Amino acid sequence: MKKTVSNVLKHLVCISLCIVVILPFYMVFINSLKPKAEAARMSLALPTEWHFETYLEVIEEANLVQGFFNSLTYAGISTTIGVLGCAMAAFVMARNKTKINNFLYYFVICGLFFPINYVTLVKVLQTFNLANTKPGIIIAFISSMIPFCIFTIRNFISSIPVELDEAAIIDGCGPLSLFFKVVAPLMKPTIVTCFILQFMGIWSDFLTPLYLSNSSKMYPMTMAVYQFFGKNKNWWHFVFADIILTCIPVIVVYLIGQKYIIGGMTSGGVKE
Repeated sequence: MKKTVSNVLKHLVCISLCIVVILPFYMVFINSLKPKAEAARMSLALPTEWHFETYLEVIEEANLVQGFFNSLTYAGISTTIGVLGCAMAAFVMARNKTKINNFLYYFVICGLFFPINYVTLVKVLQTFNLANTKPGIIIAFISSMIPFCIFTIRNFISSIPVELDEAAIIDGCGPLSLFFKVVAPLMKPTIVTCFILQFMGIWSDFLTPLYLSNSSKMYPMTMAVYQFFGKNKNWWHFVFADIILTCIPVIVVYLIGQKYIIGGMTSGGVKE
């Protein structure tokens, strides 16, 4: 009897959480297909008339194509360079545990506990003439992902037997061959997990491009939505359609790599 009650309560909690998560997406999607007057009421009822052409109008008017490629540039380049660089650094920190490497590791992961200081970041980028440039934004994104990626990947590498490295070295592998041919294939779940989570985070980031760019040509999709809302704040069906289009790439990336995320996080969070 107690197990039955416990199972019922667990299912009720799960159903409630699903409703809380799904309901906002449902409301945004349904209202994006309604006429202007109906969408302004923001009800959960189905549209009296379905207007799928709203999405085509939004793509044309909201500058989403340029925003999409900007977001893809920022997220793709930042995560590729950042995750690869962090994986190599984490490998050195895990295998060569000198005092300096241990200090650097704990110094780096301190970044997990502090928010980004955008005032200082802007000043630093201005010093190197990188303010309001795409390379500057990419560098900012890469630096923000370093603590999490180093922490996750280093802990995973520590769980890989050192004997594999020794056997590879005996077979003639140098440091790069050892990393790319032996260790990196074993790190696939953790690397993919870091890539997906950081890609999603950068794609959805609003504050970084807001502070570091002042040209609409550099705006990612999140800023394009913000700019579009300012021009069309009374046209809620357009705004909702814009939000849906912005979310689709993130959802697709997550669905493709979701099988790696749980395994990568659990293996990367193992305490030494």
